[in-house]
Amino acid sequence: MKENFKQLLTNIRCFILDVDGVLTNGTLIVMPGELHRIMYIRDGYALKAAIDSGFEVVVISGGKSESVRTRLSNLGVKHIFLGVEDKVGKMNEIMKLNNLKKEEILYMGDDLPDFAVMKLVGIPCCPADAVPEIKELSLYVSPFKGGEGCVRDIIEQVMRIQKKWFTIKN
Repeated sequence: MKENFKQLLTNIRCFILDVDGVLTNGTLIVMPGELHRIMYIRDGYALKAAIDSGFEVVVISGGKSESVRTRLSNLGVKHIFLGVEDKVGKMNEIMKLNNLKKEEILYMGDDLPDFAVMKLVGIPCCPADAVPEIKELSLYVSPFKGGEGCVRDIIEQVMRIQKKWFTIKN
């Protein structure tokens, strides 16, 4: 973890996530029809909690799985961009549309297609099993692997710092 990382979390308004290797463990189940992925239920809980607390959640992926879109839509994610070849272009579009500054964005990626876009955000971070180049670029490397709680880890940290995590309602 790089110095002043925790202080930067207070600025975050938007989580942008890759799918394969971040929301999933990067494994594909090859069967007739669509390629299947496995997602971690606690990551889903954290995504919903973030959305319910007013954070923007955006997913940008090179993959084109409609079952991924369905799962994320069911959690309340409204900004799901699949089959994206130009992640930097998509990031610039998202920033402009949502009036976001780079210091308000946390991006979690795991592999080389995420490198250029991660250089554009306030907090680049990654799962424990990301490739070395992404780990080096990241301000935070989660102790959890992709698809095994890394998304929950970073969302929970941001929400705790901002006093939005698990507030008991009477």
